[in-house]
Amino acid sequence: MQTTTSSNTAATTFRSGMELFHRAKAVRLRSHHDKYLLADEDEESVTQDRNGSSRNAKWTVELIPEFDNIIRLKSCYGKYLTASNQPLLLGVTGRKVVQSVPRRLDSSVEWEPVRDGAQVKLKTRYGNFLRANGGVPPWRNSVTHDIPHRTTTQDWILWDVDVLEIHVVSPAPPPIPHSDSLDFESNTPSAVNIKSTTFSRQESTDSNVSSPPKVEGRTIYYHVAEDNGDVDDENVQGYSLNFKGNGVEQLARKFEEETGLEGVIVCTRSPLNGKLYPLRLQLPPNNVTMQVVLVLSSSKGEFFPLSNVFLVNAESTVLHAS
Repeated sequence: MQTTTSSNTAATTFRSGMELFHRAKAVRLRSHHDKYLLADEDEESVTQDRNGSSRNAKWTVELIPEFDNIIRLKSCYGKYLTASNQPLLLGVTGRKVVQSVPRRLDSSVEWEPVRDGAQVKLKTRYGNFLRANGGVPPWRNSVTHDIPHRTTTQDWILWDVDVLEIHVVSPAPPPIPHSDSLDFESNTPSAVNIKSTTFSRQESTDSNVSSPPKVEGRTIYYHVAEDNGDVDDENVQGYSLNFKGNGVEQLARKFEEETGLEGVIVCTRSPLNGKLYPLRLQLPPNNVTMQVVLVLSSSKGEFFPLSNVFLVNAESTVLHAS
């Protein structure tokens, strides 16, 4: 019985794809044809295109509290990725995937991520899969939901997930210490000391209540840049973390642990020309508050000079780009 339970647990872990989405705020989906899932400008159609830097390739992830294995995906137009009942072609089993805002959020906008190695399949509540079609028009670049019956199209339902933004949960502030007057009096060593020390002890207690404990380290506010270097809402304060230390390499590792991203380059924006530049060996002294931008090593845009960049890769080694 123990062997059966263990194998079932392993199978469940393999099948679940939620670990790719549970911290994701926005993602891109790349098909087997090396094209991205795009929300068309007509705000209704869904297609494929190689331009992954377009805002139309960005899908906001919504988790559903009632289910721990279901997500919704919302386009840049505020509409949901929807498995419709409209056939793509008459006499063909595949049905259209569209953008829509239903009056009621039903199962047509719900997708179950199913892990398949490093990739994921997105399954509807009725067993169909999100499929990126290839071939000649009108099949080419179309997106349907279907069950592939031929081995040549089995990979058309596999998607690579690129996480563009993540949810960062800020740590809860430390509790403010307080003193109960009854506890204070019961803990005094003797009745003789009550009159002579009550004022000084109470004064000390009041100062503790009004002054929260000092937090070590510095506060660093950060945003995560897109592939082309753009940063959404950079004027907003952004996420934050507390960091103890002065090394850029140590800070990059801290960001990778905090965000779950790999290959993070820590940059600042120049006040002179507005461009992003990587931080050097040491952070500014005196634990001053900082604002930085995280750029992924996989970014294709050339928007800062890659000289002496400290990059922590998946093997946790430091690379010096020249």
